[in-house]
Amino acid sequence: MKNRKLGRTGPDVFPIGLGCMSIGIAEVYTSSVRDDDEAVALIHRALDLGVTLLDTADVYGNSERQVGKAIKGRPRDRITLATKFGFTTGVSANQRRESPRGMINGSRQYVREACEASLARLEVDYIDLYYLHRVDPGTPIEETVGAMADLVKQGKVRHIGLSEPAAATVRRANEVHPLAAIQTEYSLFSREPEEELLPVLEELGIALVAYSPLGRGFLAGRFRKPEDLAADDWRRGNPRFQGENFAKNLQLAEHLQQLATRKGCTPAQLALAWLLQRHDNVVPIPGTSSAKRLEENVRAADSQLTRQELDEIDRIAPRGAVAGSRYNEAMQGLVNG
Repeated sequence: MKNRKLGRTGPDVFPIGLGCMSIGIAEVYTSSVRDDDEAVALIHRALDLGVTLLDTADVYGNSERQVGKAIKGRPRDRITLATKFGFTTGVSANQRRESPRGMINGSRQYVREACEASLARLEVDYIDLYYLHRVDPGTPIEETVGAMADLVKQGKVRHIGLSEPAAATVRRANEVHPLAAIQTEYSLFSREPEEELLPVLEELGIALVAYSPLGRGFLAGRFRKPEDLAADDWRRGNPRFQGENFAKNLQLAEHLQQLATRKGCTPAQLALAWLLQRHDNVVPIPGTSSAKRLEENVRAADSQLTRQELDEIDRIAPRGAVAGSRYNEAMQGLVNG
């Protein structure tokens, strides 16, 4: 599969990127990478497989520092380095989940401070794609994007984007400075972007970078019961992993797994191939701490689904089929929609 362009003027990237949250935050996914050497080895393997887009954030634990360590000595022009800011640093993931709204800062001064801090941790001169992690309800989006545009003028950032914005916010932001990409959750379990966001992105020539493209592991066939998650795994508090919702979603995932088996691919590859073939401006960024899973995900770029298979997937997992909200009430309140 050919590379994909991030926005009308953004870089070309391999169709599947690497989400780097799981290499930096053990308190979120308990299967996270345990040390720097393991994280660096995983990123090196991704780059060797042809992955070019590495996605991290300033609140992903040690992820920025580990990504910076991994790319040192690698050809910089072959790597698209993306990171995010907005959640104030120095607080844990648990604190952000419990009281997130007061921890977002999109002010002009904070934009500058956050960028300088990320550049230092990554040990690079510029960031290829800089995202606002969540829209700050207390700061006009025009102010935040204007400050991000200043970073572009200064050469510290090449391209900018937003994470989890409403379609109307995308339009306002894009008038201040062209956006290369919007990052949001998009998968067979989370098809909400199809309603308003994707049509706007296609109209404006903006890419969609899809995080959690495997339904936080559900679509990879990893879970059979809630107890398969460690006691401190944050997904235990996610509505889609609880009670009747879990049972209903497991049944949906099992039907998709049966289709994948008939096709001769893994359920993760089926889910990623569906994303890639559905829209040519979508780049999924599955995260993993396993080299084996990484290799499996990358091979999905070579998977081709027939029209009949695409229709069957839509019958199995139509829009709205998944049970439960994708976040708890506090975190859902941060989605700018």
